[in-house]
Amino acid sequence: MPAKSKKSTPSKAKPDDGVEAQTVSLSFEGALEQLETTVGRLEEGEMPLEEALELFETGVALSRKCTATLEAAEKRIEILVANRDGDSTQSFETDGLLEDDDEDSFGG
Repeated sequence: MPAKSKKSTPSKAKPDDGVEAQTVSLSFEGALEQLETTVGRLEEGEMPLEEALELFETGVALSRKCTATLEAAEKRIEILVANRDGDSTQSFETDGLLEDDDEDSFGG
């Protein structure tokens, strides 16, 4: 019986690590679509607790991805509005706002 408790502990760590890695490559639209699907499945219920927990973890990771993408977009808009008369591209590069998320989030 101790073998069963050992199996449950590593399985909890694997989905979290894998979910985070999977969401990195998603576009905002892809993450949002998957989040909507995940929420729909959770609302249906009718699944084992462990599966529901894994889906919830997936939903949290997708939600964080969407939130980060929206926050980066908001910062870009703020810079564009603040620099109407200047070169806003220069500001993006110096502020470092477009490092990782820009390519994934905005089709680059």
